[in-house]
Order: sequence, then C-alpha cells, then structure tokens
Amino acid sequence: MEKPKNSVEVKRHSLAHLMAAAIKEEYPEAKLAIGPAIENGFYYDIDFGDTKISDSDLPKIEKRMISLINKGLTFTREEKNIDQALKEIDQTAEPYKYELVSDLKDKGETMVSFYTVGAFTDLCRGPHLENTKEIAPKSFRLQKLAGAYWRGSEKNKMLTRIYGLAFDNAEELKAYDTMMLEAEKRDHRKLGKELDIFMTHEYAPGMPFFLPKGMIILQELIKFVREESYGEGYKEVRTPQLFNDELWKTSGHWGHYQEDMFCLHHVEDNIDMAVKPMNCPGHMLVFKRDIHSYKELPLRLAETTTLHRNEKSGTLHGLTRVRALSQDDSHIFARPDQILQEISALLAKVKKIYQVFGLEIDEIHLSTRPEKFLGEKAVWDEAEASLKKALENADLAYQINEGDGAFYGPKIDVKVKDAIGRQWQLATVQLDYQMPLRFDLHYIDSDGQEKTPVVLHRALLGSMERFLGIIIEQFSGAMPLWLAPVQVKLLPVGESHLEYCRQLAGEMKKSGLRVEIDESGNTIGNKIRACAAQKIPYQLVIGDQEISSPNLSIRRRGNRDSQEMGKDEFVKMASEKIASRSLEL
Repeated sequence: MEKPKNSVEVKRHSLAHLMAAAIKEEYPEAKLAIGPAIENGFYYDIDFGDTKISDSDLPKIEKRMISLINKGLTFTREEKNIDQALKEIDQTAEPYKYELVSDLKDKGETMVSFYTVGAFTDLCRGPHLENTKEIAPKSFRLQKLAGAYWRGSEKNKMLTRIYGLAFDNAEELKAYDTMMLEAEKRDHRKLGKELDIFMTHEYAPGMPFFLPKGMIILQELIKFVREESYGEGYKEVRTPQLFNDELWKTSGHWGHYQEDMFCLHHVEDNIDMAVKPMNCPGHMLVFKRDIHSYKELPLRLAETTTLHRNEKSGTLHGLTRVRALSQDDSHIFARPDQILQEISALLAKVKKIYQVFGLEIDEIHLSTRPEKFLGEKAVWDEAEASLKKALENADLAYQINEGDGAFYGPKIDVKVKDAIGRQWQLATVQLDYQMPLRFDLHYIDSDGQEKTPVVLHRALLGSMERFLGIIIEQFSGAMPLWLAPVQVKLLPVGESHLEYCRQLAGEMKKSGLRVEIDESGNTIGNKIRACAAQKIPYQLVIGDQEISSPNLSIRRRGNRDSQEMGKDEFVKMASEKIASRSLEL
C-alpha cells in the first residue's frame, strides 16, 4: 500500500512561511524567492540586497517567528486569477515571485494560490497548518546561512538561504541534535583520514584516492557484490569508458543528461565524445551483438567499472557525493512476463543484503514519470503499474515520488536507516521499456517472432564509494572482522619476541587472516593504545609467557580484558566469523 505523506512536512512548510513573514518585518526591503519543506526542516531563499546578515542575526528572526506563533494566527488560502496576481505582485516589487508566476502562466496555468498569516501574504501551493498555535516554539530552530543561486544556476544572482530545523516536538529536536553530535564523531571524512582509508586532492575534486587499507575494504565489498548482490545467474562484462556522441544520442543521455556528463571533442576524428556516467548503453550494445532466444532470458549483465558524473562542486562530500564512482550495477534483459518475478527476487535480495551491515529498510519510494521523458505515456503507466504490483506482492509500504523517475523509466528507491537513525538512499530498481526500443533490441519468442525485451536497471548497494562512506559511519570506523583491513595485530613486548611474532604471523596469513606486527620500539601500553585508535579487531600481546604457553592472549576491540585461547581455536573462530560475515567479534 502507498504510505501517506508525513504531516510534519506541512508544519515545516508553514514554518518556512512564518520565517518569510518574520524576515519581511525585520527587513522590509528583502525580496523573497522560494521556501520549501525539506528533510528535517525547511529553508527560504532571500535577496537581502545591500544588507549583510550573518548567523548572529538568526536569533532575532527566530524571536519574531515565536512572536507570530504565540499570536495564534490562522493560515488562510486564496485563489487568484493569474493575470490579477501578476499585477499585484508587480506592485509589491517581488521580482522572484513575479518570475515564478510568469512561468506558471507560460505553462498554461490560469489560477494561482496565496496563503496569508497575519499581515503577511505569500505565493504558495500549500498546504499549511490551520493555526500557528499548532507549532510548539521549542520544536524548531533556525540553523545556518548558506549561499544559493536563484534557480540553481550560476548565471543567476546569489541569494541567502536560511535553513531551519523542525520536528513534531522539542524532544525530537533534542534527539536530532544528539544524533548530529554523534554523526560528527562518525564523519567518514575524518575517520577515512585517521584510518588511512582514502584521501582527496584538489587536483581531482570529487574523485577519491583509495589508500592500501581502503583498497582492501573495497575489494572485500566487490567480492561481496559478486557473491551476494549479483550471485548466481549474472555474467560480468567490461565496457569502454569513452563513447562517441552517437551512442549517447541513441540512449537519450545526450538530450536528457548531458549536463551531468564529462564531454570532449576528439580533434583528429572530429567527433564529440563523453566519458560514461552509467553502464546501461554499453550493455545494450553487448546484448545486441547476438541473436537471443526467449529461453535465454532473463539475461543478466553486471559491471563494476568506474563511472564519471559531473556533479556540481558545491555538492561534493567525501565519499558520499563524488564524480568518480563504481556501482554494483547490472541490467536484466527480460521478457514482459518475467518482470514481476525478477523485481520480487531483487526486493528479497535487498532485505537480505542490508542485514549483513546492520542496516534496516526505512522507506521505499516509487518514482514516477518525470516532466521530460522518453516514449509514450501508456507505456510508462504500464511500467509504473508493474512496480506497484511488485511492491504490493512483497508487502512493502511505499511512497509515490511524483516526477522523479529516470527519463527512460520509473524506479523503486530504497532508503535505509543507520545505527544513529539517519536515512540513506541506496538500492534502486528501474524498469525500462524505452532503451531497448531505441537500440532496436530483439529476442526470438516461442512463436518464432522477434520481440523487444524490457530491461531492469539495478544497483543494490548503489555507489560503492557512497556505500563505503555510509558503513564507515555506521560502524564508526570499527569495521566488522571480514572488512577490517588489519584483522589481527601482534604486539611483541620486546625485541626478543619479534621472531616468534613473525613466525605466528606467517602461520595466520596462510589461514587467510590479515595480520600485522607492531615492530616499533614503543611500550606495550602505547602499542595497545595505537591498536585502539586504529580500531583493530584483535590484539595479541606476545611476551615470554605467551611464547612458552600453548595459548594466545586475545584482546578484542573495545574490551580491556584479555581471553586465553589456543592458536588453532583462535584461527578457526576468526575464520568462521569472516566466512559468515558476522558483525560480532
């Protein structure tokens, strides 16, 4: 069934309206742009002209908002003829509102809505609360200022964006603040540097460098992808990084996605080219190479090579928003009668995969036909109906995300919740009738006739870089044993114990464990503290007693006390935990 919209969104939208009212009281010459509700709060973009404001001005605006709330003002809605609205807005000298209404008129709209609270009226679709008394003053807080180009274009004026936080009550706001403090400690950018996992450089913005320890984690994730995210029935391929523009015109990316691609002109051949932002067009060419029977379908092609997307500089963030990424990406070429079965299998796989990392599914969104799309509306309706049916068959509640589908098909997006309650969008399953048509793909059906397959685009972990950033924060850098770059650290008490440590490390490495020896001249206390800082799962102190004993002294990450265990028993225990990808040490 479809989930209803969260009512707190209405409250956040109403607070954005109240913030605009307070700003107009405090700064009458300010010009208003847009003010939507967003995750955890709201914002409003304002043109303050020559007036300079800073974070120190936010308490003053917040105080005016509380004053308006305490008056118990009613929100009232009024519809106006669009021409009359343009005249009135022109008289109030609000150029951004005038531009918005003019655009609506150009699209054929004849009426627009306004909301009034107290003496303040603003262009708005709504909805809003009935009365300001429904807002608890301590349930929101103005958070910060940022710059934002009008309509997101660098060609337009830079406006001041004021962010606010808002929740149902003061307790939820306090819980959010606590979560953010914890998130700061877990920040993957900080931990990635401290734990030598990855680095960034100004010479390659948005393109992370994986260091040796980071490569170990990444390779383990890729192994997991091959065994679990792909699994039986998938065939891996590798396609080129660079294609000429004819491919991208055929796929539709040249007309719908070009701004997000890295494009170049090849002088010698006099052709335009682009680095691939996704694998699907290349996989279409692989499928087209051969004649396929209906018996071969579904054909599942998989690829984890690096993709490049021209993300805006201001959005780049560690590993979670990058320009160079890889995915557990695959494309399933199927007959129409196989769609539901394939989607159902993918949804079941999603549930299983996230449990391995201690993540839980929080929300599922069904994103529908965007404003600019390929193909016929009737085909999109059929595709959206198939995704709805698959979700309902899986008994998964979902929200409709109107107009947010890919240009070639609707999609299911899965959002998960991590250890401290934050939400992340990970898996996506997209149903595509368009690209197979554009590439003229066929299979021979049971009746001997050529038929066009449908394609499921799927990534369950999503971007490997983003997923790694998320799990670094999920585990606060203390990776599960199977992902830990160094699984066992041997700590010799003195130089005379080094030879035994080297012998022991060699034996453990033969069993598949990743082992290091601390050969520094530090005291054993400092060696233990260094292991704790590097979040090593197992520390083994080796002194005279340990050399003469059949048992090892095992210290687990996070524990002060050691445990006596035979060498073979320890190796067996650790190996079993690695094989099962256990979250426990």
